Amino acid sequence: MPAYYLEALTVTLGIVLLMLEAFGPAHSKRHIGLIAACGLGLIFIFNLFAIGPDQARPDSAWAGWPLWNLYGYDGIARFYKGFALACTALVILMALDYRPILARFTDHPGSEAATGEYYALPVFACAGMMWMASAKDLASAFVALELVTITFYILVAFLRRNLGSLEAGVKYLILGALSTGFLVYGIAWIYGSTGTMNLQALGLKLATATEASPALLLGVGLVLVSLAFKIGAVPMHVWIPDVYQGAPTPTTAFLSVGSKAAGFVLLLRFLDPLLQVGSPVAKHVMVMLAILAGATLLVGNLAAIAQTNFKRLLAYSSISHAGFLTLALASWQTSSATAMGSVTTVSFYLATYLLMTLAAFFILAQVRLQSGSEEIDAFNGLGKRSPMLAHALTVIMAAMAGVPLTAGFWGKWFVFSLAVNQGLWWCVALATIGAAAGFYYYFKLIRAMWWVEASADAPVVQLPGISRVVVITLTLAILILGVFPAPILWLIG
Repeated sequence: MPAYYLEALTVTLGIVLLMLEAFGPAHSKRHIGLIAACGLGLIFIFNLFAIGPDQARPDSAWAGWPLWNLYGYDGIARFYKGFALACTALVILMALDYRPILARFTDHPGSEAATGEYYALPVFACAGMMWMASAKDLASAFVALELVTITFYILVAFLRRNLGSLEAGVKYLILGALSTGFLVYGIAWIYGSTGTMNLQALGLKLATATEASPALLLGVGLVLVSLAFKIGAVPMHVWIPDVYQGAPTPTTAFLSVGSKAAGFVLLLRFLDPLLQVGSPVAKHVMVMLAILAGATLLVGNLAAIAQTNFKRLLAYSSISHAGFLTLALASWQTSSATAMGSVTTVSFYLATYLLMTLAAFFILAQVRLQSGSEEIDAFNGLGKRSPMLAHALTVIMAAMAGVPLTAGFWGKWFVFSLAVNQGLWWCVALATIGAAAGFYYYFKLIRAMWWVEASADAPVVQLPGISRVVVITLTLAILILGVFPAPILWLIG
């Protein structure tokens, strides 16, 4: 199957879901979410067998399609398309069990008349993420990025009767528009200095250049500032804590995992021609990335220490993980037979990050729903009230901290290895401080669950069927991949 069918099928699925929402039963929208998750799962299977233009028969019509200058399908594109599909399907499944909150703040408790769009919008965002994974041109990357961003504007402010959600939507809109301005201005400078927006052509021009153009460096810097907004890196991180706290929990999970991964795959595409051997701008770009990584590691980890709200703690945790991922890019290295490169390391880290973060948000969504609170105090005594839930969350927090024998350990290990190989010792020192701080604030939640007594009126938190299956599956995956990480490396390869 031609690869571009994947995005076409995803957009078609989104349109079908909107039609079902408009003309289907008004009293229940659960079937829309189930169809969305199943449809994305089917497209995920198609992605495993899709072929790109370089694999098409020479006599086929689409082999010589001129738009292939904008669209590519390689191993990285296949992996990140699958990543986007899996992440979106899990977020929709989370939203199915989060329906009471969606109903309460959109229409009225007990009614799902206004919640159907919530299952369709992530599908359109998923299509944009998939296009970003295949972007070979800055213009097509910009269009795909805006499809994702505009969809998130709606998802963040979806709870229209909740002031926190509306405030989060306004903040995300203002800063998102600002980052778009940086991106367009940066692309304009790159085009003006090189005469092309095609990433492959940009690499060819840099291969023959003898010195770094100030105009090109300015354009690259502006684009990096814009993409820092998408990945949650300093200095464009200020929106994350408030938006994460105010947005619906499934939206927060989608922002934390899906949007971040989309930003990083676009960053990988953008950096590849800039950091190739012999590029006159490579040294300057790596310095920019190292500064971004160091500042992000410090801000994210140190600010997380003082948090008492679990959602805000996960927000600053997201910033700290962006710091580790950016450090892998600052330590740019190509893969070899004996060492993992930056692209493989970032992809592996994001895959494990998906498992840990979505599992945490599945649990948080139900604690919020059943206890009415997202504070860390709401988890007090969870080890006695809900032992299975507490054991799962203990594994998840340990993995986020990077404890050995969990999937999170390998991601940090590979990042540290890259930084040491490149001699970025000051970044390694900052990353060590950040990792140590992470042990403190992640284990603060473990302490609350096992060593702090719950209040007398604290409810027994029970996971609904879908959430229970997903949390158990993701927790087991975290433990299995902590011992045997080869399956993810195989998928990336």
